[in-house]
Amino acid sequence: MLGPAAPSLTSPGSPGPSLPGRCAYFVARKKRFCRMVPALGKRFCGEHGHQEKENDRKRIPCPLDPKHTVYEDQLQKHLKKCNSREKPKPVYFVQDINAGLKDVAEIPEKQVTLSSLSKEELENLIIKLKKASNGLELDLKEQILSHKALHEALNDPKNGESAFKHLKQQASILGNMEKLHLLGPGRCFIEFGAGRGKLSHWVDVALQDVEDTQFLLVERATTRFKVDGKHKKRDSIFERLQVDIQHLCLNKVPSLEKKRLPVVGIGKHLCGAATDLALRCLVESYATCCEGENEEPAAKRPKNDKTEVAAKSSADSADNERNKDDFKPVAGIVIALCCHHKCDWTHYVGREFFKSVGLGPVEFHYFQRMSSWATCGMRETITSTSEDHTNNTEEHDQPYSKTESGFDTLQGLPVEERKEIGALCKLLIDHGRIRYLQQRGYRATLHHYTESAISLENVLLTAKPYLFSSVTPEYTSA
Repeated sequence: MLGPAAPSLTSPGSPGPSLPGRCAYFVARKKRFCRMVPALGKRFCGEHGHQEKENDRKRIPCPLDPKHTVYEDQLQKHLKKCNSREKPKPVYFVQDINAGLKDVAEIPEKQVTLSSLSKEELENLIIKLKKASNGLELDLKEQILSHKALHEALNDPKNGESAFKHLKQQASILGNMEKLHLLGPGRCFIEFGAGRGKLSHWVDVALQDVEDTQFLLVERATTRFKVDGKHKKRDSIFERLQVDIQHLCLNKVPSLEKKRLPVVGIGKHLCGAATDLALRCLVESYATCCEGENEEPAAKRPKNDKTEVAAKSSADSADNERNKDDFKPVAGIVIALCCHHKCDWTHYVGREFFKSVGLGPVEFHYFQRMSSWATCGMRETITSTSEDHTNNTEEHDQPYSKTESGFDTLQGLPVEERKEIGALCKLLIDHGRIRYLQQRGYRATLHHYTESAISLENVLLTAKPYLFSSVTPEYTSA
């Protein structure tokens, strides 16, 4: 007996009979037979065993995940090993440590969509946007670089167009890291939103002759086709942290706590609010704590020699002060930005900047929606890539929701004007991030790191801590 949606085996387009030794259940959603192996003497696998006439055992949906079923008489046994069961939290999991805003009273309960705004309301928003952007550097400089580590891969004819585009971006990111002197020994590279870990892979290739390097790959989802296995024979330490950046406390990562290496935060197309979470993770929950831990009290001295005590205490105090200035737990930050339409006021690090130019959560809500207009042209060229998504495409390559951006309902604005407004929204949001970093002692910049033909999301944020406390932060975008 076949599944309920099994087609006639003689009908046009029929998938034919099930494979020998495989389940005889037809999966209508996938338009093929189940490929699981049934028990000896059975026609159906355990998941579809209820199809057997002679089987009196009842299968019920799993309470942890109703997408699969389980024999009712084996429920308790199944719950102990189900992949959907809640797993113990790792030691570096601290609930909402990088979340940002705690008082939700500042956020309006409900926001209307862009398509619901009147023409006057939309015009007022655009006026506010342009006023807030006055004085900002609107034309970012290009800093399109490359790195010798990717030279062979970039010239490999086996790579298709999609792979070539990703390699060009990775090469430029490494080139910018090299220019900032961030590629060197004695460092821990933390890739946020690591996915398959390709960016860390190329950083490791670039540092193949360098000792004492460590890599932490942060990704909240399980990932297929990871490249981590290529590094097992190397001295570099590759470690994956499966955790949302929102809950990641770097100070409690055992390997990082043990080696105490300066960290370099990196990311390729770190989507929306994830960028803000990563910046707060590095700059606040990690750097602030590490600098505090470095301040050790002076050791006790004998009381019988007051002169010696005073001299040594003075020397210890000077050493502590010098160590405090020299110790920089975060050596640098290099993040390729993307998906500003997925930013969130709760997590956004540039709230103080927005308030300083007369803006708040309401304007931020609309600006982050309007930011998707900057990539209007993407919709004209995107084709369905769902099957290739795990291999070459990225989240920012996917088409945006039309209802989300109001793209189809604002035809009163020409396409070019929409793109210009969207780009201004993205730039304003990014300047808030730059100001946040500068106020915390970093020299931060924005620039184009690749051509728009390679990626429409082509802005790179870089930051390094100031070396001397006497240096006055300078607000710059290039």
